[in-house]
Amino acid sequence: MKKIGIILLLFISTNLIAQNNFNDETEIIKLIQSNWEKNNKGKIDVRLMSEDGYYAFNSSGGLMVYDKNPNIKKNEWDVVNLTPKHIKVVSLVPGKAAVAMYYSEGSMTPKGSAAVPHYMTRVSETFIKEKGKWVMKTAHYSPISGGSGTSQIGPKSMDNK
Repeated sequence: MKKIGIILLLFISTNLIAQNNFNDETEIIKLIQSNWEKNNKGKIDVRLMSEDGYYAFNSSGGLMVYDKNPNIKKNEWDVVNLTPKHIKVVSLVPGKAAVAMYYSEGSMTPKGSAAVPHYMTRVSETFIKEKGKWVMKTAHYSPISGGSGTSQIGPKSMDNK
């Protein structure tokens, strides 16, 4: 009887962990998709960034940027039409930390920069829970061979002129 109780407890625990991982994945995928929909309309949601700061860099020669003022308005675009594709979320600590990996494809023209008509980039973003909401703590953008990335990496605040 004791063995059955232990097996039942293990089964329930495993099921709860799997359910929590699924919730993390679903919530973060929706957040990423919603963020890009807003971004494409020129509505940048700075609440997606951690209040404690945000680190980002790209593989186009850009240095790592630390944005300690995530509530300042971010990038502006002349044209932007980017779509996240093949999003995969890995829960590191269920309900507390996760990594999202996906492709960002489309076209863009950041204000004051050249057009990028064939934007294809691999994206890795680390999310943490802050005050009950998922927020981004780190990001890395790396151009895909055959596509173009951009040297603009996301957050742009007064601290990162």
